[in-house]
Amino acid sequence: MRLPPLLLQQCWFLAGPTAGGKSAVALELAQLLGAEILALDSMTLYRGLDLGTAKPTIADRASVPHHLLDILDPDQEFSVAEYLHVARDCCEDILGRGRVPLFVGGTGLYLRSVLRGVFEGPPADAEFRRQKEDQALRSGPDSLHAELARIDAPSAARLHPNDLRRVIRALEVHHLTGRTLSEQHEQGPRPPGERPQHVYWLSPPREVLYQRIDQRVNAMFAAGWLAEAEQLAKREPPLGPTARKALGYQELFDWFDRGRLEPLSTVIETIQTRTRQFSKRQLTWFRNLEECRSVEIRGDESPAAIAARLRDIAAG
Repeated sequence: MRLPPLLLQQCWFLAGPTAGGKSAVALELAQLLGAEILALDSMTLYRGLDLGTAKPTIADRASVPHHLLDILDPDQEFSVAEYLHVARDCCEDILGRGRVPLFVGGTGLYLRSVLRGVFEGPPADAEFRRQKEDQALRSGPDSLHAELARIDAPSAARLHPNDLRRVIRALEVHHLTGRTLSEQHEQGPRPPGERPQHVYWLSPPREVLYQRIDQRVNAMFAAGWLAEAEQLAKREPPLGPTARKALGYQELFDWFDRGRLEPLSTVIETIQTRTRQFSKRQLTWFRNLEECRSVEIRGDESPAAIAARLRDIAAG
């Protein structure tokens, strides 16, 4: 699936690493553009994952309409293709009201998929799925995951062994097409005439970014993140594989499972370290998308000043 070029070209995009300041800039930019914000984030889709995902506050949502937040329960799974379908509906609604869709977030896979499209695959093969489900019952889900790893290592690395639906789908796509799911997901960029013109990502100095990450993690715990994670850990039905792997939450859930043997301060340091590592992977995503334009920031500018700068860049 691909978003129609005429729709896509009316959208703006603001990406950047976690804690890089994009959310505050987006609020200012939305006011300048007459825009509404669509979350470009795989984890803020989930209800209840609030503090650890730095989800926009009630005040933020009151100042600028936000979309694609809190649309899933944390036990649900959601494909990139499903995200594209709901994003298209949101964009059409926003444009129909004379407003501008502004995608904001840090999930590189979602950004690439909106810009380039995503492979949806052949129709389901009911008999093949039944055989694989029987195999999972007999031999466990790890046997299917190992089979996928032999066929399509990139997909296996991306999927949890317990995410049986997606593992079976990846095997099914290879069975039906002879090509791996990861190969078919590698969509190239659109021709220049079909690309959106306003795709930016904020690039702060590394030392500024890392300091902001550490400060934000501390602020999340001060705001009650531990209690939020404790409630999620007790939830019935339990969290699905994707929500459970959310950055920071996974480390807390693992700590709960170990009986909280280490001090909380150790877990906090681990989350800070892994968040810094995650930010490096985000930067790699953005640099590798030729549609994206890097906008270097010092880290001491106001969000309003950066938003005005983006508007001026767009004006040429």
